[in-house]
Amino acid sequence: MSVVTAAADQSVCTPLPVLGKDVTVPLVTGGEVTYAALDYAASAPALQRVWDDVAAYAPYYGSVHRGAGYLSQLSTDLFESSRKTVAEFLGCRADDQVIFTRSTTDSLNLLAAVVPADCQVFVYETEHHASLLPWRDARVTYLNAPRTPAQAVETLERALADRDPYGPALVCVTGASNVTGELWPVKELAAAAHAHGARIVLDAAQLAPHHPVDIDDLDVDWVAFSGHKLYAPFGSGVLAGRADWLQDAEPYLAGGGASRKVARRTDGGVDVEWHSTAARHEAGSPNVIGVYSIASACKALTEAGFDRLVAREQQLVTRVRAGLAEVPEVKVLSLFGDDAPRVGVISFVVEGWNSSHFAAALSAEYGIGVRDGLFCAHPLVRTLLGSDPQDPGECGAPEAEPGERSLNAIRVSFGAGTPDEHIERFVRAVKELVNKGAQWKYRTEDGRCVPDRGAAQV
Repeated sequence: MSVVTAAADQSVCTPLPVLGKDVTVPLVTGGEVTYAALDYAASAPALQRVWDDVAAYAPYYGSVHRGAGYLSQLSTDLFESSRKTVAEFLGCRADDQVIFTRSTTDSLNLLAAVVPADCQVFVYETEHHASLLPWRDARVTYLNAPRTPAQAVETLERALADRDPYGPALVCVTGASNVTGELWPVKELAAAAHAHGARIVLDAAQLAPHHPVDIDDLDVDWVAFSGHKLYAPFGSGVLAGRADWLQDAEPYLAGGGASRKVARRTDGGVDVEWHSTAARHEAGSPNVIGVYSIASACKALTEAGFDRLVAREQQLVTRVRAGLAEVPEVKVLSLFGDDAPRVGVISFVVEGWNSSHFAAALSAEYGIGVRDGLFCAHPLVRTLLGSDPQDPGECGAPEAEPGERSLNAIRVSFGAGTPDEHIERFVRAVKELVNKGAQWKYRTEDGRCVPDRGAAQV
């Protein structure tokens, strides 16, 4: 299964320095411990390199594209050179455009706003809501959850064979699941889409931080990802790919920067000539710091040797999965099975435990930050859990009876900045909580499961 282009470099590398690596947090049982940030799938910590680059630039911050002064010119050059850096990082083709947005969600909503009016969109029910929900003005076909990569391709081929062969079509698919971490057969799906006259957009929010992504090699039409998952914490994202639909559509946002010429008409109206470049969809003063942070992260990952980072992360994945496999009460969630390649994102449930209670205990008693819930992928998680389409129970609800289905799950995620000790602590904590139980009582407060400070230790 071809998903990405990466060399099999198994040489050892150390974690990349990240902000917060020495932050300590209090434990409900007393004392403090260095915080183990294992929620990378939501927001990865900023690379120290990114922070240092942004701090060095900050005194020179100026308005982009709109000033003759030195700082404005410097900021404009930095902004546009960052666009080139991202294009190189993604392996963009010569005529591709790189548009800066706020996030993956913003990128996919932008694309949804520019698809032709009669476009038919094909999206798997297993997608993150950022990929599942933006296509409100298109004809959407939701594809059932596949149980193998081959089935994913077969499902898409059948759906495309039944579509209107003369109208535009778009396939939207994730590169790596934000729930299971499993890699999807992107190259094969792109080939299937193009064979049936459709285009394809890759949601690389979870793929780009963990694997090289090459637009040309994968032969996808667009790629979307977020800076805050790529160790760049300043609220920027990217949509990169084919320019034609983007150039043909009205701007995603109307305003300064998107317009090339504006003139009053004699009838009192306004004539507008919009830019045909990426600026067409970048109205307003751009987030130059956010854009520069993405470019800095791209450079840092490339210079560190992305293949070496991939190899180390796979070692961490193996250790987590092996540790969880030693606990019979733990069930790891998967679509494609145990042997499927995956990134450092693993979701699981624990028999006899409410998932929110378990996650709260990991935080309060071990200083480990994970995530619990449905992970903005409700249909997928409910499919994996075999649960009814209802809201998850309160975290302070009584513990589930052995064998009872959980209504939500726990997700541990990690990456280039994760120390070995954090993985070891997590596996040890899971085993201790399952074997010995929590040391404290917990209750629901403002929708969150928290230690009951008024209760005695268990």
